[in-house]
Amino acid sequence: PMSATRDTVRVELAPGGIAIVTMNRPARSNAIDDAMWEDLRATFRELEVDEDVRCCIIRGEGRNFNAGIDVTSVDGVFGMLGDDAHAPSTSRGGACEGRRRERVLARIERLQDVFTALERIRVPVLAAVRGACYGAGVDLITACDIRLCESDARFCVKEVDLGITADVGTLQRLPSIVGHGAAMDLCLTARVISGEEAKRIGLVSDVCDDVDARAMALARTLAEKSPLAVRGTKRVLLRQRDNPSVRDGLHYVATHNAAMLISNDLQESVAARFEKRPPIYAKL
Repeated sequence: PMSATRDTVRVELAPGGIAIVTMNRPARSNAIDDAMWEDLRATFRELEVDEDVRCCIIRGEGRNFNAGIDVTSVDGVFGMLGDDAHAPSTSRGGACEGRRRERVLARIERLQDVFTALERIRVPVLAAVRGACYGAGVDLITACDIRLCESDARFCVKEVDLGITADVGTLQRLPSIVGHGAAMDLCLTARVISGEEAKRIGLVSDVCDDVDARAMALARTLAEKSPLAVRGTKRVLLRQRDNPSVRDGLHYVATHNAAMLISNDLQESVAARFEKRPPIYAKL
């Protein structure tokens, strides 16, 4: 069973196949530095293939979920974007500007893939938010399947106030979660919203007093469902988001079910219903 402690990310496998991923830089409000990017990448890759995992919860250690990218210095920020990209080319003895830009592009795409990996994970991914969820924290939760928060939660798409266009997923995923108008509002103003407003616009499903307990209860419910049905539902919904033609979507899900519908999970679901017992499903 999966269990790992990296420098900035801790993973525990709770009973029932629930993976709890904890961002673990509480002194920096779990702001993402280079080490955390790589720890998250490695963790999500493992979750993609771990057959013991039925559901995943992502949380932050301490008072805040995630304060965004760790902005400790100008040099550090630009270095994170790709080998000192802000330095003039003359400082490299006439280094090729095109190659420098290519390095920046490759770096941004590498960071994007860290969160896109959450959509490739075959099980539901829940975000459990307390305190601040800013910048890259919003990039992260919009790549999750379900978002929950405590009443003290605060959300902010802050990139525009840093002089940049958000580029790790918020602008692509947030509109399908909260609608185009609300996404424009949040992303252009960089205003901070409360957990209650986040629920009102659909960014989170629930506001609760103890988000860890609420997420665990929901994860247990999801973990008991058919892995094939859950995986198929996640796959079809994500495809429909990115390809919003109803006609094409219906053809896709028909093709999917033609291949996947007849299964042991279906037989177990029917048998359990008739026998008045909880179904027991095999791992994927």
